[in-house]
Amino acid sequence: MKRVRKLTSWGAALALCSVSASAHAAGLFFSDRGVRPLARGGAFVAGADDLGAIYYNPAGIVDARSQVLIDASWLRFSADFTRAARVPQTDPNTGVVGGYATRTYPTSHGTSPILPIPTIAGSYALRDDLVVAAGVYAPYSAITSYPEKVNGAPAASRYGLLSLDGSALSILGAWIAYRPIPEVQIGAGPTVLMGNFQSSVMFGACPPNKLACAGEQPDDDAKGQLNVGTIFAPSATLGVIVTPTKKVRLGLSYQHGYSIDSPAKFQTRLPSAALFDQATVDGESANVKFRLPWIARAGVELRPTDTTRVEVAYVFEKWSAHDKITLTPDDTTLNNVAGFPPTYRLSSFSLERGFKDAWSVRLGGEQAVTIKQYRLDLRAGVSYEKSAIPPENLSVLTVDMNKVTVAVGGGIHIGTRWRFDGLVAVVFPETVNVDPAEARIFKVNPVRANRQTDPSGKPLDDVAINGGEYRAQALVLGMGLRYQFDPPAPPPPPATEE
Repeated sequence: MKRVRKLTSWGAALALCSVSASAHAAGLFFSDRGVRPLARGGAFVAGADDLGAIYYNPAGIVDARSQVLIDASWLRFSADFTRAARVPQTDPNTGVVGGYATRTYPTSHGTSPILPIPTIAGSYALRDDLVVAAGVYAPYSAITSYPEKVNGAPAASRYGLLSLDGSALSILGAWIAYRPIPEVQIGAGPTVLMGNFQSSVMFGACPPNKLACAGEQPDDDAKGQLNVGTIFAPSATLGVIVTPTKKVRLGLSYQHGYSIDSPAKFQTRLPSAALFDQATVDGESANVKFRLPWIARAGVELRPTDTTRVEVAYVFEKWSAHDKITLTPDDTTLNNVAGFPPTYRLSSFSLERGFKDAWSVRLGGEQAVTIKQYRLDLRAGVSYEKSAIPPENLSVLTVDMNKVTVAVGGGIHIGTRWRFDGLVAVVFPETVNVDPAEARIFKVNPVRANRQTDPSGKPLDDVAINGGEYRAQALVLGMGLRYQFDPPAPPPPPATEE
């Protein structure tokens, strides 16, 4: 009989949907975004005064007046995973675990494609103190792929992730910004996360307690493909900027979180093991639900002269909201798996994520200089970001560590209407070693029956797939342009000059 069949399996859905968060946690926010803002290290909350404000602080849109902003960046991301597994030594007669040995696997290298990540936005000044804007931007996502084999053997990363190729997410929004008095400007607007998510992964299909196979025998691997979408998740953002003196700007902004509730379809290539010779599944549809965090930003910008700006900013991300992923099949049944009931109806399942709240601090600024008739804006910044993922939950699904980002860039003004921008940013993530004894990510298995677990719920008859060493690096290269339809009039001076 055919060794490769279409199979929609709830086990596959669990494995694949756990990948879906990788496009949102470290992936969605792996680096701050925008060519000009990121060149300032992401310190662009109080100093937001062009259409980069749609992401950082919509109150700054009132300074943009009638403007078009287009930019694009390439996130060159790579990661190396050297797996270390704590393998149980099981008595073949009694099934009792008598001890553990550590096995180290060849390193898996993950890379991202050459893919420009855009921002397109436009604004229109209804009055000097009232501006509307609309725009679309994509998150600076690490669309990572890992090999299926390393040195001719199945890659150790295969149970976590094979590829995110084909994923396409964007955020659309519309905003209005108003300056009611010279010292205060406010902005707000709805946004929506849209697109689709695609991922592929291997999952295991060895029966419980390894009765008929080794724990990670390639013949018992099944390759799954998940398509989630169309995603449509509304949200909103708002912000305020206060200018108490000519030399000081204070900024606050809030981005509400996203709740994902989307249809999904999944397909799986059946393992070549004899256990699945007669296996079939009826149904291929499901529903995926999870939450993404709200984000609060605060910044203080100093403008000691008309050409110098320096800002320090703090960002808080409520990643503890991303506590689980819930998957609900649409009348899906698993049929004719050897040793199982003839028909097994698959039910709803929650995959625990265990994320924690994260924060970051940023310092950056820009200095304007004039060379001949051209104005140049020289920019630089640095940031430190705390990871949202506890080490025991870190995996190739969502590679994120504590990291430092160093950025430089600049802009050249052509006349009063054109500005051309450039960016180079280097991200330095910390190396993380996950103790195999503490690792808590296990491969999903659709033919698991009763598992032996310890008091914390960790399986005793399985091996964690996320123990080992994680290294990553990222480079962001960007360029963009701004066109000003009406050269902006200087904002009215605050009531207090100093």
